[in-house]
Amino acid sequence: MDVRFTTAGDTAFNVEFGEGIDRPTNARVMALHARLKTAAPPGLVETVPTFRSLQVVYDPAVTSRREVQAAVEAELAHAGDAPAEGSLWRLPVCYDAELGPDLAELSASLGLSAGRLIDLHGSTEYFVYMLGFMPGFAYMGDLPAELERPRRSEPRVRVPAGSVATAGRLTTVYPWESPGGWHLIGRCPVPLYDGARPSPVLLAAGDRVRFEAVDRARFDALSAEAAAGRFDPDTLRAAP
Repeated sequence: MDVRFTTAGDTAFNVEFGEGIDRPTNARVMALHARLKTAAPPGLVETVPTFRSLQVVYDPAVTSRREVQAAVEAELAHAGDAPAEGSLWRLPVCYDAELGPDLAELSASLGLSAGRLIDLHGSTEYFVYMLGFMPGFAYMGDLPAELERPRRSEPRVRVPAGSVATAGRLTTVYPWESPGGWHLIGRCPVPLYDGARPSPVLLAAGDRVRFEAVDRARFDALSAEAAAGRFDPDTLRAAP
């Protein structure tokens, strides 16, 4: 099988499946991730999926790299490339100009009206390839080709939490206020990270997301509910 094992420090290694960002490659990553969650070898601490590789972390006081890698190689023969389908989330987003300060500039640079950009962004079911950068930050693809644009040449020092943004063929929702160089086109009132929830991070690798436009009044109402702890994010999970 065309995989490559690379070292990631003295307690981890990576299982690399390819070089690109695409669904077939990521499906193989997620299939092995799922397999190792249900058939974990002794000493396995965790597995961390990325776009094209799976990081395997182990406890050297319990096992060795050789033993864990041998177990992973054995599981590769059974992992296949069809992991269980993740949850589908319907996330509200307000594309108000105040909440999406890059919407006008981005649409002009793409030769689109703001309305067309919003329609295109909301027309796609996005796939959560991986989480990274900060807790709850989901790298979602695949953005329609018409909306593809490199990151901003000058990143912002502060991006408000909940900002919906695009860069390249990806889109995301910033779960925290942080620096960032993606194009801000709207804002989601639902916290993607909440330490008070049993599972603080809302989205998981392998999940799917659809963005649904709401007006400013609805956005403000949902924001108030979330701030008061009265909003149940599970209401956004589509029935299987």
